[in-house]
Amino acid sequence: MIRSRSDLGHARRVVVKIGSSLLADAEHGVRQDVIDRVVDELQSCMGSGVDVVVVTSGSVALGRVQLGWLGRTLSVHEKQAAAAIGQPMLMSAYARSFARHGRTVAQMLLTKDDLRHRRRYLNASNTSETLFSAGVVPIVNENDTVVVAEIKFGDNDSLGALVSLVVDADLLVMLTDVDGLYDKNPTTHSDARRVGVIEHLNEEHVEMAGDTGSAFGTGGMGSKISAARVATTGGVTAAIISGKESGRLSRLLAGEDEGTLFLCGVDRQTRRKHWILEVLSPKGEIYVDAGAEQAIVGKGSSLLPVGVKQVSGRFDKGECVEIVGAEGVIARGLCNYTSEELKRIMGHASSDIEAILGYRDFSAVIHRDNLVLCREDTD
Repeated sequence: MIRSRSDLGHARRVVVKIGSSLLADAEHGVRQDVIDRVVDELQSCMGSGVDVVVVTSGSVALGRVQLGWLGRTLSVHEKQAAAAIGQPMLMSAYARSFARHGRTVAQMLLTKDDLRHRRRYLNASNTSETLFSAGVVPIVNENDTVVVAEIKFGDNDSLGALVSLVVDADLLVMLTDVDGLYDKNPTTHSDARRVGVIEHLNEEHVEMAGDTGSAFGTGGMGSKISAARVATTGGVTAAIISGKESGRLSRLLAGEDEGTLFLCGVDRQTRRKHWILEVLSPKGEIYVDAGAEQAIVGKGSSLLPVGVKQVSGRFDKGECVEIVGAEGVIARGLCNYTSEELKRIMGHASSDIEAILGYRDFSAVIHRDNLVLCREDTD
């Protein structure tokens, strides 16, 4: 785990997210010069034995330029069409750039839905490991051509954070058009100071960020703070640095005072529990009594059927559900029984499950290894 800038030189796997504001503009379309400059630095990292994943924005932005759709709001289907045009242009630019160093690239198009399913999550992880072993550089982008809801033009910060968990990275670097998080807006306050290291993210940092994107990307500082929270909670250190000049990434990895570094907490959750808390969409709710709530929150116990009072929603075995106590949601977990099975066994002892259902696969409704508390950040 990276606990200080001096540890950055030990990172063996790095995810680098490159923003649309760096990659595209109305005059040039694809900024090949920017891609070449970043790739040259990435090659230097890989030459030192570091695995690199590139998470790229820009497909929608490039499609807009190609189609002449600048200066107006696009519908969802127009964004999808723009992405379909821009994505091959983007991949071609990366392929040309890495080929200068004798490297092959691979395209990985993902959606958040892919990472909400354990099997797809593992498939993405296994694919990336195979690519690393073959010396191939994965280029990851959101599959905007098929995503219908919540397409955010140029905002792949959260995708970068999730990819850093999928590939078991040590570090997530977000390259953007500013050189880190400032305590005030540097464009309007001459006394604004860059925050060098953040040990514990809190609401004060969120307020510092605001959420203004550039002309070619809506992934403002607020989305980068959110991505840093997701990454660091999952055990991945994060950094925000400027990608407008060469050498910044190399200096960051050398431990120099570049950008803003977000360190991991010492009592981080396991990646599996982080996946349950941050990635999965809950399919239902399980309401528990005071005894079960105390056992879960106070003792880290599994949820047993005897403590269940009510079941809401329809869910299958293995799906994510929320556990609700007296004052709201206290935890999330993967349920061992379907909603219909749980309605039949709730309130009963574990020893009664077989008599009621005709079988007993598990004595617990949710095992503690598949359960994570939903407590507020108090730092």
